[in-house]
Amino acid sequence: MRRTNRTLAVAGGLLLATALTCTGTAMAAASPLSSQTVAAADCRPLANAPAQAQAIVNAACSQIGVPYSWGGGSIHGPTYGQDYPGGGPGAHDSQVKGFDCSHLVQYAAWQGAGIALPEGSWNQAQWSGATARFTRDQGLGPLQPGDLLLWGSNPGNLNSVHHIAIYLGDGKMVEARESGTLVMVSDVRLNAQYAGALRIAGNEQPPAGTKRFMTWGTGVSLRPEPGTQKPPVARLPGPTPVDVLCQARGEMVHAEGYSNDAWSYLPKYKAWISNIYIDDPAAWLPGVPAC
Repeated sequence: MRRTNRTLAVAGGLLLATALTCTGTAMAAASPLSSQTVAAADCRPLANAPAQAQAIVNAACSQIGVPYSWGGGSIHGPTYGQDYPGGGPGAHDSQVKGFDCSHLVQYAAWQGAGIALPEGSWNQAQWSGATARFTRDQGLGPLQPGDLLLWGSNPGNLNSVHHIAIYLGDGKMVEARESGTLVMVSDVRLNAQYAGALRIAGNEQPPAGTKRFMTWGTGVSLRPEPGTQKPPVARLPGPTPVDVLCQARGEMVHAEGYSNDAWSYLPKYKAWISNIYIDDPAAWLPGVPAC
């Protein structure tokens, strides 16, 4: 069961705007060759950091060598992007499977630590779940691997952030930089557009024995049992990270052209959700035991 198109539909109104923030407008030119010469082994935490932060870095580094694609990428991995309307190297990015800057960060946060970041580098820069923030004047001294580095046309206004990358330590970062390059390790650019950094590590982790997934859709009902006969105990207003304890067969549900009788139990809500509304390619969730 595929949910990729649904995910894009939910985010469709944001996808174009998200891509517009990762065009490398403030970045010095980089050639594809420069990113190809960076071995994956060079992409790693370069200073001590908590395990959660290291996992974020490791997830990003797993994508070294993947092409930049304008608007490309998701929490699940690279996707085909969109053709950049300004032409240039990104004019054919709809044929390139890869990441733009914010989707690489979103992927690393989710795959590494189960942290659900919003779409768009400017939204990520202002994310309310940040555990610490650092100004441009503080430089790199207080940063740890896994922190997110920001650049904006007006560094004092986080709404202007157009590029985001992940700090490795020792003045290095991993980034999806611009069309025509690959995901690479770079020197941190403390230029006039550097807008500071934020820390996302240290957030609540999935409870022991659960596995975290993302839902899709709006107004998704959570039920007191694996079926639709009883009224919902809660509704999810939009895509939401949920921690699944186990899954069971229940009432067959038909929605969005799919049918599935699998339901997952969410201990946080003491309720069940149809697996149709969990954003995973499998109808029966991998790595989740039967109830």
